[in-house]
Amino acid sequence: MAKQLLNSSIMRKVAMGLSGFFLITFLMLHVSLNLTSVISEDLFNRVSHFMGYNPLVQYIGQPILIFGLLFHFIMGFILEIQNRRARPVGYAYNASSANSSWASRNMIISGAVILSYFCLHWYDFWFQELNYKFIEMNVPSETRYYGELVHKFQSPVRTFLYCGAFVLLGLHLWHGFYSSMQSVGFNNKYARALAQFGKYFAVFVPACFIFIALFHHFIR
Repeated sequence: MAKQLLNSSIMRKVAMGLSGFFLITFLMLHVSLNLTSVISEDLFNRVSHFMGYNPLVQYIGQPILIFGLLFHFIMGFILEIQNRRARPVGYAYNASSANSSWASRNMIISGAVILSYFCLHWYDFWFQELNYKFIEMNVPSETRYYGELVHKFQSPVRTFLYCGAFVLLGLHLWHGFYSSMQSVGFNNKYARALAQFGKYFAVFVPACFIFIALFHHFIR
């Protein structure tokens, strides 16, 4: 039964939509925590230390997040192949740019870049955490996180890569938020308002991430 559901095109889209909403929730939490770094060094250190040593976050939340991200990307890739197979012959008189946005036509591209960004982000912070705690076996320090964050954004190349990824994240969310709503069958009197909120979200959240990166690059 489970295999039949996963093989169903409709269920794949529903699963894609649900994983999208899960990642949107994570982005809201992540940007909220990161914004504390421009408010107070001490607050950011305390929040980061709590997240870094909380067993629920580390051993339950973190694996679920990694699985959700990989699942979302793989399912998106599968659906893209499925859609291409469904229309193997191009429409000679169909101007795709006039009928859909760049974001909707290139979700797989923006998704791949965003996944690459997450790989860089994990390399910069998550693998560093693993090395600090489990390889070097350092004594926990509640004051190290802010300095590590500022150090990463000293590089103009790394800052540029992060900002570029956030721009593509915004384009991905611009189409993805509403697409996730459609995939899970959300179509009632609140759908239009939620779709409009999704557009604000697609601009506001990436803009906050860009602001954080530029703040630490130029001001700190």
